[in-house]
Amino acid sequence: MAGYTREVARRVFAQEFRESDLTYKDGDDQYAPQYLLTPTGARVNRMFIVGTLIEKEDIGSDSEYWRGRVIDPTGSFMIYAGQYQPEAAQVLAECETPAFVAIVGKPSTYTTGEGDVLTSVRPESIFVVDGQARDLWVVDTAKKTLARLKELDTDSSDVVKAKEHYGPDVKHYYSMVSQALKSLKETL
Repeated sequence: MAGYTREVARRVFAQEFRESDLTYKDGDDQYAPQYLLTPTGARVNRMFIVGTLIEKEDIGSDSEYWRGRVIDPTGSFMIYAGQYQPEAAQVLAECETPAFVAIVGKPSTYTTGEGDVLTSVRPESIFVVDGQARDLWVVDTAKKTLARLKELDTDSSDVVKAKEHYGPDVKHYYSMVSQALKSLKETL
């Protein structure tokens, strides 16, 4: 049996994540991983985000099911954790808001009756962190996003799919990165 390796947790800003709506499976096997492809060509099966948890609510009826909103300098991520993510749900239950949090989780999409695609994150783990960790994540995510923007000139299969589906406006994403980095200067 081949060794199991986890997918790399991709760093994506909230704005790009919320603008993503292309999901696909890598193979026909029922256990084939599902990916969310972002406009800059990030192939996301797992993601790593750091931001400020600004609200949380137990929306479960029979058991605890937590919804939270985590913001970064470009927008917000919705997160959902319940019985299948017990450690993450416990952190949400006990965490005071606002708080800086680091989350590793799976992207999730939901298509509404009107055809809109809503994105959210199912956390595998949540940790309370400090402002420095958030700032480092912003810088690292900016670097990763800029690298993906440069890759948009290549013909890799993910880039071709992203360009065909989204027709990404490169200036829009450069502006997003600039906005994120500028927010760090404003907090210093």
